[in-house]
Amino acid sequence: MKPTEWMRTPVGAVYHLNLMPEQLADTIILVGDPDRVEKVSRHFDCIEYRVQHREFVTHTGIMGPQRISVVGTGIGTDNIDIVLNELDSLHNLDFVDEQPLTAPKSLRLIRLGTSGALQADLEVGTILCSSMALGLDGLMPFYADAADPEWVDYTKALLEAVPELRHTAIPVLNAADPGFLDQVAQTDLPRGFTLTCAGFYAPQGRRLRLNARIDDFIEQIADFRFPNGMRITNIEMETAGIYGLARLMGHRAVSVNAILANRATGHRCQNPVEIIDHMIRTVLERL
Repeated sequence: MKPTEWMRTPVGAVYHLNLMPEQLADTIILVGDPDRVEKVSRHFDCIEYRVQHREFVTHTGIMGPQRISVVGTGIGTDNIDIVLNELDSLHNLDFVDEQPLTAPKSLRLIRLGTSGALQADLEVGTILCSSMALGLDGLMPFYADAADPEWVDYTKALLEAVPELRHTAIPVLNAADPGFLDQVAQTDLPRGFTLTCAGFYAPQGRRLRLNARIDDFIEQIADFRFPNGMRITNIEMETAGIYGLARLMGHRAVSVNAILANRATGHRCQNPVEIIDHMIRTVLERL
């Protein structure tokens, strides 16, 4: 491996996260907002490590019988690409000879994020688990075998329904780890189909001073149905990258979304802090 492939700090830590292997647990909570890291780690019994470099914040500690890390990723799958590759390298690359370990370790990755609903019947304040994630963000097509063969026909159906997407991104579809999804969602948290976009404004059909390329993008996506009848329930900027990279790396991933707005009805959450805290406490109890 060339020295420019795996970037390290002068003391040997992975470059962007500034972490060494002993500073990272096998169960990792991913939050977009760096300020949300402390909102998770305050539930730990103790915190062993606090590390920050640029926008990336990591706390690792103990909660009950478990060791857990929480990492602030920042927004978007460009950051997810950095974070997941470096998290994986901390457990699965040899820090001496810089080669992959012969027995790779599988991590548990849980995204705790915020999202907007696309369906009118998905109420603001809902805590939703993503069973599937459709990426229109452009990350996964750069990786070999990025598309799960089981879902190729589904992405073809989307392109037929919204042909303008051919000029914006290659859609890639990946699923949550089914067993981990069952553990977190149980019987009370609804499961949805999440759309991951490359940005917050035109990529999500918003218009301020600039026009979006696809007219009525949100309406077209909300009306679309996959061959098995599934609909796209919510929209955000990270889940598809997490699911795609986790599948290729052999990790178990699930994304949990606090629905803070509904694009179909125009409603916004009036108590986002309470909803996010409820999501954090609910998921921590199920790990």
